[in-house]
This record gives sequence, C-alpha cells and structure tokens, in this order.
Amino acid sequence: MAEEVKLIGAWASPFSLRIEIALKLKGIPYEYIENDLTNKSPLLLKSNPVHKKVPVLLHNGKPIAESLVILEYIDDTWKSNPLLPHHPYDRAMARFWAKYIDEKCVPALWHACWCEEKDREKAVEEVSACLKHLENELKDKKFFGGVSIGFADIVANFIGFWIGVIGEAVGLGVELLTRDKFPKLCKWRDEYVECSVIKENLPPKDKLLAFYRARYESASQSK
Repeated sequence: MAEEVKLIGAWASPFSLRIEIALKLKGIPYEYIENDLTNKSPLLLKSNPVHKKVPVLLHNGKPIAESLVILEYIDDTWKSNPLLPHHPYDRAMARFWAKYIDEKCVPALWHACWCEEKDREKAVEEVSACLKHLENELKDKKFFGGVSIGFADIVANFIGFWIGVIGEAVGLGVELLTRDKFPKLCKWRDEYVECSVIKENLPPKDKLLAFYRARYESASQSK
C-alpha cells in the first residue's frame, strides 16, 4: 500500500515552506493543500484543533502539527538525506539552534519590522544581538548543517528570505542583516537562496512583497 502524504500549508508562510523543503530534500511525493488563513478550512481545524495553524502534515491520515515537530517526524520516518546529524551531540546542537531561531530570532525580527517607530531602535538592537549569536555559530561552515543544508538551515528560512521582503514591505528604513556586521550570515543567506531546492520553492518575491504590504497597510489603518 502506497504511503499517503499531504501537507496543509499557506504559500506565504515560512513555516509551511520548511516542510516543503524537507519533503523535497528527501524526495517524498506529497499532495499540497493550500489554506486561506483568513478563512481556515474544516480540514485544518480538524487536523490541528489546538493551534489551528499551518503547517500540518497528514501521513496516512494521521495529522502532525508544528513545523519543528513535523521536521523531526519526517527525519525519523524517512531515513534518506538526513536533516539531523548522526552524532547525538551534533543532533542536540542542531535542535538547540533551531529552537533559538524560533524562540528568539524570529520574534525579534518580526517585532522590529512591525513595532512603532518609537520602539524601533531598541528592537533593532535586539535583532543584532540575536543575529550575532548565529554569526558566531556559523564559524567557517557553509551551512549550519555543515557542507549541506540541514535541520537548522531549514528553520532559518525566515532569516534567509522572508525578513528582507518584510522589511522592504513595511518601509523599515534600516537593513537588519548587513555584510559589514554579519558577513558569515550574509554569505550563508546567499548560498542558501541559491541552493536549487530552496530557489525552486521560494514564493515569488513580488507576490510576497505585495502580500506583506497589504497586511502592513491594513494593520496601520486599524490602529
């Protein structure tokens, strides 16, 4: 019996794209189900009744929610092209940096883009402190995973692509990731977005820019 793999996602979500990248890297055929987050589908609400968010992976009808959990599930289930290193210590470090990106970097970057002007300077300083840790962790590696894209690299897609687009969309006026401050991280970003499996699956920049501009204008009008 053939395995049934479905992904409930949203095209503009970096969290959904994490799962698509993992599935593509592993060569796993899947059905993608686009979800309108302004009008969540019954399938999404049934599959993730706790958080009611994308992504959700459906494997033979069984739902798995939350992108980090899904990535580990994929790596445990399909052994080819492992996302996590073999050695327990290296696996622990990959999980640590993935969690750091999700819990520290992404919220700080998001806040810096969407906060009020009076709070911007402090927010940008917080972002710089977060990114400095990632800069130091990269050392001389091509990717966080070493010579190839791994678990933490997939999780860092928000830094690699989304943050530049969102910053432009909201008219941030300051570049958060610069070569003079973060040369290793910028080199990682360039290598990351040029990797074929990433490049072929990123949403069109113009479409994503328009999406976040509309979202920013709507949020500004509601204040």
